[in-house]
Amino acid sequence: MIRIFWSLALTGLVLVGCGRGTEKDVYVGVLEGKSVKVSALVAGRLERLLVDTGDRVAKGDTLAIMDTLELSLQRQQLMAAREEAQIQLRIARQQLQQAAKDLQYAKTQYERIRLLYEQNTVPQQKLDEAENRLNRVRTGYANARNQVARLEAALRRIGVQLKTVQKKLNDAVILSPSDGVIASRYFETGEAVAPFQPVVEVLYLDEMEIRVYIAEPDLPAVRLGQKAEIRIDGRDEPFTGTVVWISPRAEFSPKTILTPSTRTSLVYAVKIRVPNRQGILKHGMPAEVVLR
Repeated sequence: MIRIFWSLALTGLVLVGCGRGTEKDVYVGVLEGKSVKVSALVAGRLERLLVDTGDRVAKGDTLAIMDTLELSLQRQQLMAAREEAQIQLRIARQQLQQAAKDLQYAKTQYERIRLLYEQNTVPQQKLDEAENRLNRVRTGYANARNQVARLEAALRRIGVQLKTVQKKLNDAVILSPSDGVIASRYFETGEAVAPFQPVVEVLYLDEMEIRVYIAEPDLPAVRLGQKAEIRIDGRDEPFTGTVVWISPRAEFSPKTILTPSTRTSLVYAVKIRVPNRQGILKHGMPAEVVLR
C-alpha cells in the first residue's frame, strides 16, 4: 500500500511515503542556510558598501560604513563640554576647601567669644555677631559642597552621553555577525538608510537545515540525535544529517475536521541539520530525506 504524506500549504514541502516493506519512507524538503539580515543600527547616509552579492565573508568582517560626520561633531562638542566642566569642578573643589577652612575658623571664633561672654568679658552683641558670621560661613560651605556635587553629576551625565555617541560611532561600522555568503544587498552607496533597516543579508551555509513532516503513526520511530541520509539530484553519495528538533505540536495536512478516517493526516515537523563545509549544498535546494 502506498502512503502519501500531504504537504503543508504554507511551507510548500512535499512528503512522499514509500512502501512499508524493506523500503524506508522518503521525505522531501528544502535545504536552508541560516539567514541573517544585517541592519544599520544608526540612521544616515551609506558612505561605503564593501561587499557584493556572492562574496564570502568571515565573522567580524566590515560590510558597510555609515556616514559619521554628525556623530563626530557631537562627540567633539561633548568633549569640550567635559573639559569645561572639569575646569569648573577643580575651581569648585578649591572653593570648597577654602569654605571648610573658613567654617572651622568661624567655629573656633564663636566658641572663644561664647566662653568670654559666659565670663561676662564681652557683651551680647559680640556673641550675636560671631553667631551670625558662623551661620553665613556654614551657608557658604553648604553652597560650595552643592556646587561640587552638581558639577560631578554634570560630568557623569556628559560621560554617559559620550559613551552613547561612541556606541553609535561603533555601530556605524556594520560588521558581519558570522561566516557566510552575501545573499542580498538592499542599498547602494550614497543612499539614506533608516535605523534598523537591513543593509545586506548573510547566509551561513557551513551548516544547512531541512524540515520534513512525519505522519503521526511514524512519529514514535523518530528521536533526537537520529541520523538521516540527505540525497540531492546529480550526486549519488548521500549526506549525513542529524535530527535536532521534533515539533511538540501536531499540524493538519490537509486542514480538515478530525475524524477516524482523517486521523492519519496529523503530521509533526522534524528539523534535520546537515554539515556543509565543502559548500556543495545550496540554500533553497530540494532534497530527499531518509531516516535511519
